[in-house]
Amino acid sequence: MHAPELPPTLNVSIRRANREDLVEIIALFASDTIGGHADTTAPDALPDYLAAFERIAAIPNVTLYVAELDGAVVGTFQTTLLTTLSGRGSSNLLIEAVQTRKDMRGRGIGAMMMRFAVDTARAQGLSKVQLSSNKERIDAHRFYERVGFEPSHLGFKIRLK
Repeated sequence: MHAPELPPTLNVSIRRANREDLVEIIALFASDTIGGHADTTAPDALPDYLAAFERIAAIPNVTLYVAELDGAVVGTFQTTLLTTLSGRGSSNLLIEAVQTRKDMRGRGIGAMMMRFAVDTARAQGLSKVQLSSNKERIDAHRFYERVGFEPSHLGFKIRLK
């Protein structure tokens, strides 16, 4: 992976998310207008997000991360360890729900999050790291290619809700 180096003035750390991060994580998703996820910071939606956080935290192979700068959440992503029989029983890391706070984009935070995920997968001896991105996210596609991902598959979905 050929990620750009972070500017030395950014003291960003990446760590597992906790319940106290939820309001800031939700705000990241709510500010995103692409994808039609209907995320919102409305107080009546908080119980849904809390329940989802608890489900995520209970799954051993799923980790929700935040990128933090000066005590504020400036990015987030989630990883899932997948093992399949294909590839002689290979294990891979799936990255989902990648967001960088709008006012912090272009400062290397996304590259740092992706580098962290790839380094984690490499340290675990995994076969590959993969992600999907909404086809409308042209800037995100350029970013993923810039940090070393290759567009190799076409994804399909069936919406149930």
